Amino acid sequence: MTVVERAVTEAGLPERTVHVLRGGGVALVLASRPDGLPEVLHWGRDTGPVAAADAADLVLAQDRAVSPSAYDAAWPLTLLPTEHDGWEGRPGIAGQVGGRPLVPVWHEAAVAGTDTELVVDAVSDELTLSIVLALDAAGVLRVRQTVTNTGVEDVELTALEAVLPVGERATEVLDLAGKWTRERTPQRRALTDGVHVRESRRGRTGHDAPTLTILGTTGFDDALGELWAVHPAWSADTVHRIDRLAEARTLLGAGELLRAGEVVLRPAEGFTAPETVFVWSDGGLDGLSARLHDSLRARPGHPVSPRPVVLNTWEAVYFRQELEPLLELARAAADVGVERFVLDDGWFTGRRSDTTSLGDWTVDAEVWPDGLGPLVDGVRALGMDFGLWFEPECVSPVSALAEAHPDWFLQDPDRARTWRHEYTLDFAHADVREHVLDRMSAVIEEHHVDFVKWDQNRDVVQTVHAGRVGLGAHTRGVYAVMDELRRRHPWLEIEACASGGARVDLGVLERTDRVWASDSNDAMERLAIQRWTELLLPPELIGSHVGPEVSHTTGRHLDLDFRMAVSLFGSAGIETDVTRCTAAERDRLREWTALYKRERGLLHSGRVHHVDLGDAGLATTVVVGADRDRALARVVRTETGPRALAVPLRFRGLDRRRRYRVAPVTGLRVPKGVDVTRTPWLERGSVELSGAVLEDLGVRLPSLAPGTALVLEAQAV
Repeated sequence: MTVVERAVTEAGLPERTVHVLRGGGVALVLASRPDGLPEVLHWGRDTGPVAAADAADLVLAQDRAVSPSAYDAAWPLTLLPTEHDGWEGRPGIAGQVGGRPLVPVWHEAAVAGTDTELVVDAVSDELTLSIVLALDAAGVLRVRQTVTNTGVEDVELTALEAVLPVGERATEVLDLAGKWTRERTPQRRALTDGVHVRESRRGRTGHDAPTLTILGTTGFDDALGELWAVHPAWSADTVHRIDRLAEARTLLGAGELLRAGEVVLRPAEGFTAPETVFVWSDGGLDGLSARLHDSLRARPGHPVSPRPVVLNTWEAVYFRQELEPLLELARAAADVGVERFVLDDGWFTGRRSDTTSLGDWTVDAEVWPDGLGPLVDGVRALGMDFGLWFEPECVSPVSALAEAHPDWFLQDPDRARTWRHEYTLDFAHADVREHVLDRMSAVIEEHHVDFVKWDQNRDVVQTVHAGRVGLGAHTRGVYAVMDELRRRHPWLEIEACASGGARVDLGVLERTDRVWASDSNDAMERLAIQRWTELLLPPELIGSHVGPEVSHTTGRHLDLDFRMAVSLFGSAGIETDVTRCTAAERDRLREWTALYKRERGLLHSGRVHHVDLGDAGLATTVVVGADRDRALARVVRTETGPRALAVPLRFRGLDRRRRYRVAPVTGLRVPKGVDVTRTPWLERGSVELSGAVLEDLGVRLPSLAPGTALVLEAQAV
């Protein structure tokens, strides 16, 4: 641990010790004292190790002054600020004990750890507190907080949130919003004074989830600007908060949203808040994403095998499940290069529509008289993995499970309302967890199911468990079932789907292998959805499928090559009836899957850049390999541009000293309507330039029509 020796500052200020976490070019500098929680002196660019001889001056230089009309002595802005400290913003911890407000006065505080992890322990009259701060090699900071009731009265918690101060230059806020089939829509505004709280009360992460709350310097963009961001790694209700008060540094934070009565700690009981993730970058939004992507890719459980080409049956057959048509679909899928065949909703007893049978996880003997075995065997004989859809957390009112166990519902029985003809099961209930585990495991084990599409198609509202709000306990129960499924079936992969992209967070991704970013397979809509999902997740964790020519969510007609170009930059797949494709379309799909298999190593390990070409009608993504010897660039025309002359494509992230050959990628055609004779280098087929020229000047693009895409590769020569 980089811990500077105890430093007694001048002017009689309290005795403090400086602690420094360093990683990935980022530093977190704390000053601790024995009679209270530490305060953060700095979170941002690594300024190097702090020498013991400089500790006193560092503390002195950063100590707050006494502001006018305030406490008579300077007070510390601690890791968990409350009114007792002098903090008049949203408290880091709140609640009540014995009918009195919970305002802990911490003492016996201690800080220990290593140069990448610090543990802060403290004691109050009612609680013990443990805060773990871990800074990884990518510069991503994770904060975990636990409180335990050490008193004799019950303690009700209404808040336990992680906060950090940001730089004084932050002037703008960016977070995300959205709705079903239009998830993760960016919204930006000026940072203003006051306490700004954004709450999510969906019971799941939500189609409109903030995902990240980002504070940045004026005019920050994809490549430029200093940013501070927070993400709660939690799949239910959350609080994102910004506190900008005249008397203190601006705070950024997040945590689980706790409803009244939800967390009541009896003596000796404890509560651990979901992990909160903090990220700093001086390289704009892409720099922020690079840290998150690197951090996720370094996890022990991160997918390391090549991400397979998936065919999901939903938009091909919906509820029309029959063996022979599905085998025909499987043969067509294998013929074009699919590696994983996923049977979606409709395979279990009585499930002919979305109004019935959720919870009855047995194979429908009427539809499948010989069970799923013939389909599974047929899929495997074609060389593909087999996947299966479940919606474990929900139950149809018309189902054997609902009839047998209405007491298993997560709701007030007098106020219950269905959502998509569903109730929610109470996963805080041990019998519910065991029932779901046994039913799912039986099917997974019998057929050695390789992949589960875990869906959840409703917001979880009016939750009641054991007489009080039960959402947090339910969500932890869902996590426990996912963890146990993986333990029982170590080969199993899981996709987090929640009526599309309503569960995209780092909590669920601790136990899943990818997310379904949206139920919209309209490739034009998907461009923005995937781009802003990439703010948090690398492409290999984002499911992206080639949908039908006419989108079932928007009715838009899109060219096959356009749909394939969009899906290529993700965990790629197909979600359309391939048996209805023409021979020419199957040939094109076959070329595309070969391209994906050839390039997924680069796409799923490289650095992602989003490049502003000065034309609002163009969306440009460049992925550069880790050794910078190759890059792929996708340029999409979303709408007509303001100029008649096409702009140049400027790459980012290349080695400026190397020379690259730029050419259209093999496997996707130059869009129809492009006259290559009007773009000389494209007519010749390629051009060779230095990385410096490609970044600063670029290569002139052809004129693209809206709804077309061009994918180019840059290969070092």
